[in-house]
Amino acid sequence: MSEIDLTTLSSTKSIQLSHGGGGQEMNKLIKGLFFKAFDNDILRSEEDAAVLTFEGKTAFTTDSFTVSPLFFAGGNIGKLAIAGTVNDLAMMGAKPQYLSCSVIIEEGFDVANLKTIVDSMAKELSISGAKIVCGDTKVVPKGCADGLFINTTGVGSIVQQGISVRNLKQDDVIIVSRDIGRHGAAILMAREGLTLESELVSDCNTLWPAVEALIEADLDIHAMRDATRGGLSAVLNEWAQASNVGITVSEEDVPVSEEVRGLCELYGFEPFDLANEGTFIIALPQEQAEKALEVLSAFAACGDAVVIGQVNDEHQGRVILTSPWGSRRYLDLPQGELLPRIC
Repeated sequence: MSEIDLTTLSSTKSIQLSHGGGGQEMNKLIKGLFFKAFDNDILRSEEDAAVLTFEGKTAFTTDSFTVSPLFFAGGNIGKLAIAGTVNDLAMMGAKPQYLSCSVIIEEGFDVANLKTIVDSMAKELSISGAKIVCGDTKVVPKGCADGLFINTTGVGSIVQQGISVRNLKQDDVIIVSRDIGRHGAAILMAREGLTLESELVSDCNTLWPAVEALIEADLDIHAMRDATRGGLSAVLNEWAQASNVGITVSEEDVPVSEEVRGLCELYGFEPFDLANEGTFIIALPQEQAEKALEVLSAFAACGDAVVIGQVNDEHQGRVILTSPWGSRRYLDLPQGELLPRIC
């Protein structure tokens, strides 16, 4: 990467319209910030399109991130953008390889905050080994965007085939990798300015290392999904409908932290409906459950992994939640927008 005078960028405290104008200021922003953080041979070639090579089947995903606030306990919009896109690839059994990154920045956005966000993206990329190989920068006038929006697209080579929402089998067990609802609760706390005696942080985290370990353990994974918007409820209902099976879940087996439970009681939310950004759900044969839990236990973020339910032919297309007292009810898809702009 050629050297460039960063004096203008380092002395500028906020983003100006000229940083999106295609001239010297934009060049300094891209070279001095984005290229420096995401440096690799493909990005450094500065072509109009990245030239990539793939072998076998490839997974392809895209996502846009508009989270508010941009910084929250456990992460920020940058970490969220990388983890979210990498996780979508991982849930298809694909090794994350290449990402694109487009940013829409509002005029006046603090350069120091932008650097913090970009640095966190670079750090999160290092966990999976994926590379940002192309991107785009736009600056819009003040008032036309809420600080910063990020779009990321990811591609990766599928390592294990057959993982699908339509592949659940009768007598599969349902495993959740950790306690649920943390991201939604952390965003709620940040937005409302709430403080708790104990610290609650988002579960925002890259899941590929744990997924890779499951694949290397030669487990017959039928389905995986990160429980983002709509939470656990959305994932299980999508699976039940797509595979035309029934799913029974034990409420007392679903791990929920006391902080999340307390916020849900305060605001009238269900922890099953709250978003997660580093929690995933797995469906696999019952006889492989113990081995899967053993693999997950090696990862700090999966320390609470547990079997929470089972696939059956009862009430096909529906999810049944069994309470600690033996009563049963449908666990339906969330309705309405519980908490907008959580990712």
